[in-house]
Amino acid sequence: MSIAIAPAALPGISSQAFQITPLSGPLGAEITGLDLNLPLSGLDLARIRMALVKHGLLVFREQRITPEQHIAFSRRFGPLQVHVLNRFHLAGHPEILIVSNVIEDGKPIGLVDAGADWHSDLSYMPRPSLGSLLHAQELPAEQGDTSFANMFDAYDTLPADVKQLLEGRRAVHSYVYRYRRLQKLSPWRADLTQKQIDEVPEVEHPVIRVHPESGRKALFVSEGFTSRIVGLPADESAALLRFLHQHTIRAENIYRHQWRAHDMVFWDNRSTVHYAAITPQHLRRTLYRTTIEGDVPV
Repeated sequence: MSIAIAPAALPGISSQAFQITPLSGPLGAEITGLDLNLPLSGLDLARIRMALVKHGLLVFREQRITPEQHIAFSRRFGPLQVHVLNRFHLAGHPEILIVSNVIEDGKPIGLVDAGADWHSDLSYMPRPSLGSLLHAQELPAEQGDTSFANMFDAYDTLPADVKQLLEGRRAVHSYVYRYRRLQKLSPWRADLTQKQIDEVPEVEHPVIRVHPESGRKALFVSEGFTSRIVGLPADESAALLRFLHQHTIRAENIYRHQWRAHDMVFWDNRSTVHYAAITPQHLRRTLYRTTIEGDVPV
């Protein structure tokens, strides 16, 4: 089913006519007929935001936009967060993180292993990301897909006794925990400076969070950034996190995005986790990412 968005008369800016078509999976919708080169009305933005909350992920096709336009569109949804790895910021645009497997002069131009495990972007921050926007710049002819899991459904389908066990629990999210683990897999991750470590201290968030816009409960732990569940012995915490991860990534709970040229994908970090295997270097892959600051999880 598709939903037609008709133009509406608003002062100064006319709304664009575009369609929102749910994807045939556990999350996601495709938006067609929208041009991010053109001004967006308040109604356009409200419709997009409602669709993001409802579907968890939006795919905008054929968006031939500049980094400046990417940043400007992202800012319509909230303040932007700047990634701690400043060596991979786009020159002149610190709001954009380069995600790339391309090596030039013996050095990576972007974060090679950005999606190497399942995670929610910036969950290690006191105010984790509301959402991320990833814009395709250069894509390989094969591989390079990104997978997303629905954390509303992951929570809803938990056994009742596990829901009861998790109620009121908190978990530690740590950037350094993930970074040092990925260092063992990737030769491109240099040691963090003490200044970088100090910028990302560990934080605690609820294991089950209530989405601030929909009111639905979602799991808020990930393979990537969640190091332990507070108040449990280390072995019990590790076993429970393994169970929650395997439960989350069941095939029926995953949408796999096959990138097309000029795709912009906007996902809700409050209700999804995602993963992208490292693409071999001979298959060049480069994308630009912004992240929008969200709320303190409750």
